[in-house]
Amino acid sequence: MQNITEYLHRHSLDIIEDIKQLVSAESPSNHKDAVDRCGEVLQTIFKLRLDATVDIHHQHKYGNQLKFTVGSQGEKTIILGHFDTVWNIGELRLYEADGKFYGPGILDMKAGLIQAIWAVRALKYFGQLEDKQIIFLCNSDEELGSPSSKDWLNLNAQGATQVLVVEPAVANTGALKIARKGSGRYQIKITGIAAHAGNNPEEGISAIQEMAHQILSLHALNAPELGTTVNVGIAHGGGRVNVVADYAELGIDTRVTCENEAIRIDQAIHQLSAVTTGIKLEISGTQTRPPMQITQNSEHLFSKAQSIARKLGFSLEAKTVGGGSDGNFTAALGLPTLDGLGATGSGIHARHEHILVANIVPRTALLAGMILEQNADKGETSCLI
Repeated sequence: MQNITEYLHRHSLDIIEDIKQLVSAESPSNHKDAVDRCGEVLQTIFKLRLDATVDIHHQHKYGNQLKFTVGSQGEKTIILGHFDTVWNIGELRLYEADGKFYGPGILDMKAGLIQAIWAVRALKYFGQLEDKQIIFLCNSDEELGSPSSKDWLNLNAQGATQVLVVEPAVANTGALKIARKGSGRYQIKITGIAAHAGNNPEEGISAIQEMAHQILSLHALNAPELGTTVNVGIAHGGGRVNVVADYAELGIDTRVTCENEAIRIDQAIHQLSAVTTGIKLEISGTQTRPPMQITQNSEHLFSKAQSIARKLGFSLEAKTVGGGSDGNFTAALGLPTLDGLGATGSGIHARHEHILVANIVPRTALLAGMILEQNADKGETSCLI
């Protein structure tokens, strides 16, 4: 793939400028106006680099979802990527140091989106897209569990020959993600009775005391030997130190490797009951993403990626990770899905989030190769390989 790599090296500064532009358009998931402004920047980049048509799926609460199409015929490659981030506006700054490029959402996953755009641009430059249809599904709420985009993603991914997820590679290894845990999000609201903590505490029913009981019950659901984790990540309640708390709230994250465990955990959480007489529990939430399990399809895609990487002069490993992505949805549909094809670096959801600049071109070329060799199993060979 020497020709494609050389092309990308010639345009490396343009790629970096596009990354800067997209990262500078800060887009916290729960800030619709900001996410939509970022989406407009993304549309501008797609128009400039690929002249791609856009279909906007408008949203009321969350940012709008964006579908970009390149080509109109041939077998379909879906490229998945989100443009929302976990960072509040102004929380992190954008800068480069020691071969690393830092910024809010740069690794998770704005650099991956830009690399995907340039992978397709390189193929378009060499006239390799005549028999291919590339559809980018770019959503705005992935960091929230994709509540408004899940059905949209599933609908638009139907019929894909392959789904390439440009989430970041495994930190510090560059490995691709061949399997992911399924995930769930739950909330428990606990209502008790307030009373003065000194004068008449016996008239109160403490929501915080009940919260402690529920936390212990939730953590008892963990089954690490099965890969199942239940984590209470948010716990708060009360208002004044001298008042028996009449309200508390829990936020729970779950991770599972198989559907049986997803069912067990979901049922167990929804069947929780109050330990303290007079307490009311309100339980909401569900399993938000199914497990992405290793299949023959995913193993085949990974083998293809390994072969392309060797031609590019580097090696690849495959890993199973605990975090979920929108690739979980497409894998559950039975579509061949490979994840971790985006940027390399480390610090996902951490203040030192960064990408490795030296790997931008080779990882972009890898993605181009995955699209170029879409029919490699049918014996077709490109002149660019």
